[in-house]
Amino acid sequence: MRHVILGAGPAGVTAAETIRKHDAGSEITLISGEPEPPYSRMAIPYLLEGQIGEDGTHLRQIDGHYDKLAITYKQGPVTKLDTAAKTVTCADGSTLGYDKLLIATGATPVRPPIEGLDNPGVHTCWTLADAREIAKLAKSGQPVVLVGAGFIGCIILEALAKMGVNLTVVEMGDRMVPRMLDETAGNMLRRWCEDKGVRVVTGATVQSISSSARSQTQSQAQASEPGFFAKLFGAGSKPVDSPASPSVSADGAPLVVNLKDGQTLPAALVVVAAGVRSNIDFLEGSGVETDRGVKVDPFHETSASDVFAAGDVAEGIDLSTGHNDMLAIQPVAVEHGYIAALNMCGVETSHRGSLNMNVLDTLGLISSSFGAWEGVSGGSQARMVDEAGYRYIRLEFEDDRLIGAQCVGMTDHVGMLRGLIQTKLPLGPWKEKLIAAPQRIPEAYIAAAQKAPSAGPTGPRVRVPA
Repeated sequence: MRHVILGAGPAGVTAAETIRKHDAGSEITLISGEPEPPYSRMAIPYLLEGQIGEDGTHLRQIDGHYDKLAITYKQGPVTKLDTAAKTVTCADGSTLGYDKLLIATGATPVRPPIEGLDNPGVHTCWTLADAREIAKLAKSGQPVVLVGAGFIGCIILEALAKMGVNLTVVEMGDRMVPRMLDETAGNMLRRWCEDKGVRVVTGATVQSISSSARSQTQSQAQASEPGFFAKLFGAGSKPVDSPASPSVSADGAPLVVNLKDGQTLPAALVVVAAGVRSNIDFLEGSGVETDRGVKVDPFHETSASDVFAAGDVAEGIDLSTGHNDMLAIQPVAVEHGYIAALNMCGVETSHRGSLNMNVLDTLGLISSSFGAWEGVSGGSQARMVDEAGYRYIRLEFEDDRLIGAQCVGMTDHVGMLRGLIQTKLPLGPWKEKLIAAPQRIPEAYIAAAQKAPSAGPTGPRVRVPA
């Protein structure tokens, strides 16, 4: 049996190791889209902060790990999939046949339509190559502009701030992390960042990014153009002296970030974190059905026979809704890779779904969201807000079940919140108690989890306050 895995991130590596565990004699080829050892993107911020070296980002850090498992590791992206011939074509022109194929190609940063994105000093923060370039420019005290304050943007924010740069964050939405936090939580996070010395500009759009040399040339041209009275009285022939231009490095930096409202932000480095999109372009014409990502069934098989998908590229099942969706977080990628690998080995395993959850540590303030945190039509809600203390909790209910939650500055009981949402345990009278006092999650969890069973011996009980 020939197993080929496209993508060497957490989903791909987990799948390769799982296949080897269940099939000792098969051929396994793991193909990376980058000229690096398999690594975790989530470790890049720690690399930038200096907490780890590049080897600390590697998913497996034992020398010869893949060789010992007889996993062939190949570098270079795949450019074409032929499901009829069961072959993949690599960028170097070579082809490889497969019996079972896993698509775990992950995602690529979105390039928003901003003039000047190709200027030197403008980078995404997605790969080790990106991190190396950012480390060269993100020096203590230097002005840095981060475009985007979503989930990925806030992870990068933390690293840049710890590097000591003079950081400005520009977010198009009306709050930080708008796809994870509501207005109360997102603006609480903004105030926290500002209190820590990070400037945050929300509701703003970047129009262009230019080098300061170009910006100054334009300004000088405008200044030297004679105005109405100068033309009238003949005083426009002598050029106006202008201040000396700021020093410009050989690579074209520093930069100027121009916002649509007229603000200009100087920058030695611009980091763009405007979201990601699935790496599915190479699937065109393959017969593999896609939407935002690759569509899969509960066994993580695609519309093409013997072709599976996992991780950020796959539209897996959202446990909260029961529908397929993109849940681009590392724990879900690992779960997808494991389920897909089992089914590739013939161990039929259906996926019940992954919980949509995000946890951020932003300069010491922990924020989190779980499940259907925006609520559902006809549902109930509970909120507790402490603006001065940077504490917030919001609970969402459907009938007597907790279906979603978000927290800021409250970490003690997030595991219980997750457990109640994931298990969909009925809360009974504890729903109304939580609406009145959302902080009573531990008591509600114990009451729901330790109800007497309807049949069989009664287990040990814990006395719960009324």
